[in-house]
Amino acid sequence: MVSFDLPLLRMGLYGALAVFSFLLFVFSAARLNYTLTLSKGDSLNGGRKFYDPVVAELLFTSLISMPWAAFMIFSIHKRYENRYISKFRDEMIMLAFIWIFWMVGTAYATSIWAADIASCQNFNACRVLSALLAFAWLGWLALTALFGICLLFTIANHAFLEPLHGRWDPRQTVYA
Repeated sequence: MVSFDLPLLRMGLYGALAVFSFLLFVFSAARLNYTLTLSKGDSLNGGRKFYDPVVAELLFTSLISMPWAAFMIFSIHKRYENRYISKFRDEMIMLAFIWIFWMVGTAYATSIWAADIASCQNFNACRVLSALLAFAWLGWLALTALFGICLLFTIANHAFLEPLHGRWDPRQTVYA
């Protein structure tokens, strides 16, 4: 029988979230740089500089997701308990908060660009948008899986108020 290691799975999903967040950050920064430094002869927006508010939102989303994922990987791996964020309940609140940002940004970006992206892949700007959307959806998927796994685990084990690293020992818990 194969044993199931939930902390390892969670660390893997948080690692995936960190990678997807970093790539979303890179592509969002590239898109912002392109739209804010348009040359006069560029066909996009008549050569007038602009920025997409949804790209700024996705940039912010990636910037809050990367440190969160790093903190959670550290907390799970080292069994670290923080005074303010130490329970599964706290993790799920943060996951829900970040999930809303990912969902809004990804859905809005998809509604704007999805129809146009398929027809303009010969332009670098379109390929950047394609990659931006792909990593936005992959990050949202990893976050959704994390939230679902944490929710199922906490409900099944009545662990809402237990340490979020998932390997608790009531005698070693500092913030009970």
